[in-house]
Amino acid sequence: MIHVEFRFPGGRYHATPWGHHVNEGLVEWPPSPWRIIRAFLATAYTKLGVTDPVPLEHPLRKLVAALAAQTPSYSAAPCPATHSRHYMPLGGKDGKTTLVLDTCAVLGTEPLIVSWAVELGGDCLDLLNRIVGSMGYLGRAESWVEGRLLSANPNVPDDHQITPHEDGMNKGPGWEQTSLLAPISAADYARLFEVFSRQVDAAHPLPDGKNKPSAALLNKRNAALGPYPADLFDCLSRDTSFFQLHGWSQPPGSRRVLYWRPSHSLTTAPIRAARSVADPKPVEAVLLALASDTRRHEVLPLLSRALPQAELLHRSFASKVGNGLPIVCPVLTGKDDAGAPLKGHQHLHIIPLNLDAREPGRLDHFLLWAPMGISALAQRAILAVRKTYTKYGEKPLFVTVAGMGDIENFSALLGKKTLGPSRVWTSLTPFVPPRFAKMRGANTVEGQVLSELASRGLNAKVELLTRDEISERNLHRFVRLRRAVGKPPPQDCFYGLKLTFEEPLRGPLALGYASHFGLGLFGPA
Repeated sequence: MIHVEFRFPGGRYHATPWGHHVNEGLVEWPPSPWRIIRAFLATAYTKLGVTDPVPLEHPLRKLVAALAAQTPSYSAAPCPATHSRHYMPLGGKDGKTTLVLDTCAVLGTEPLIVSWAVELGGDCLDLLNRIVGSMGYLGRAESWVEGRLLSANPNVPDDHQITPHEDGMNKGPGWEQTSLLAPISAADYARLFEVFSRQVDAAHPLPDGKNKPSAALLNKRNAALGPYPADLFDCLSRDTSFFQLHGWSQPPGSRRVLYWRPSHSLTTAPIRAARSVADPKPVEAVLLALASDTRRHEVLPLLSRALPQAELLHRSFASKVGNGLPIVCPVLTGKDDAGAPLKGHQHLHIIPLNLDAREPGRLDHFLLWAPMGISALAQRAILAVRKTYTKYGEKPLFVTVAGMGDIENFSALLGKKTLGPSRVWTSLTPFVPPRFAKMRGANTVEGQVLSELASRGLNAKVELLTRDEISERNLHRFVRLRRAVGKPPPQDCFYGLKLTFEEPLRGPLALGYASHFGLGLFGPA
């Protein structure tokens, strides 16, 4: 007797029975004899240096013939079956996916023992020992396996035995039958191939006497014999695509074998109520990445369109929170539960960023920042938004959460462009006065900037940038009017500013009209 022990380090065995689709949710348990012998062959070719064609007297041919001639029995502890669901990409530019079930048997640390009632010669036994020790997986590639030959008969409990069916056998209650694919013997395959050959001879007979067959006749005979491998070893060595190409629903050298296994050998775990998950803690900032469905970065919106892009994003967040009902989320709306505006600019700022130095002037990220903290409700809404749109764009832009946490968590990435610290800050996007700008008094441009700073507990020296500095920063190209009805600025004007603080300041810093939507943004000089 030959006993091979398999253990699965990953604790799982993944394989779909022959003739079934992966999404049927079936798992082949135990592994079929056809699969095991083909795995032995694959290991010999890939790990032990066996080359094709294999000589007729090679130990590998003898080993395969000996194992194929006997139907093995199994020993396996009862185990549950489970599955995971994956949305696999189809590879197209549209980003479509398809649902795939990955069903598996969960063995844990329990071994699987496969036994053949054969006696092998020294060279065949040595080869089998090396093959089993070299195997990396059995079934799908994620079914990692470690194998070894057992030197003694294993002590197998009755409820672990899985045995082939025999005529008149009826195990009774507590047992069930399963069908596995197994190879026929080499002698049986030789007889089948002889029948195939006679059929080909009858359909395409060779000429009598010394007449040579024509090339066309030989081609027809070869094409007719093409679906039939020359012997069982050749049949077991063929790839599955070979059988599919020639229309085989089942390989010609295989047969179905019924096995008796305990009815609890493969069970489905009972449905359990999901554990309640606590709401996530508020975070100060969320980094969003924008991406198109092509490698052409020019399809990303221009940084000058920060205001309309931020408004579109904010509308998406609000729709996910409200879901058709009144919105109660102060960090997104800027209003308390009674509908009164919040003070101190503590709610959400949507800050436009360009982090790709290869594509300056393009909007590729947004920093969502709220000093009051982005609540669990707002986080769920942000995570639910998967796409946004841009003007003249034929397809949507994909939105991905790239990070969450305190604003300090993003210092290494954003420090030089957005966060500082620095004493001097200059305009990255145009400052639009929230009130009419007057020549003198509290509502001068400088007065309005100081008022905005005071509302944030800050004070600074204010300087206006020159026309050339404004043009160099492209501030004149930015969209400055919000699209929502009734929310235009008091007057359509803008400024570039330089702010100097007494002590280094950490950002982000945004002031003025639509400062929560990307305007009035400053960066460390």
